[in-house]
Amino acid sequence: MRDDIKTSCAKRLNRIEGQVRGLSRMVDENRYCIDIVTQIAAVRAALRRVEEEILRDHVAHCVEHAIRSGDQADQRRKIEELMAVVSRSDR
Repeated sequence: MRDDIKTSCAKRLNRIEGQVRGLSRMVDENRYCIDIVTQIAAVRAALRRVEEEILRDHVAHCVEHAIRSGDQADQRRKIEELMAVVSRSDR
């Protein structure tokens, strides 16, 4: 993973961690259910953005490297990994 992507993802994940702690407080404080669900949706969206950033970096480096290498077995492996993770994230 490139350093700039790593730094960006770490910052986002730290913010998400704070959001999750906030959710826990909301539950402890018996906050309105819809407010909690709204915050859960915000956390899920933030996690999706981190996931997308990491996947973009993976395609730009790992998959691209496999394509440039000419190693067909490695190319297939990288594409299969990518397809498996994409199909899991759609659920």
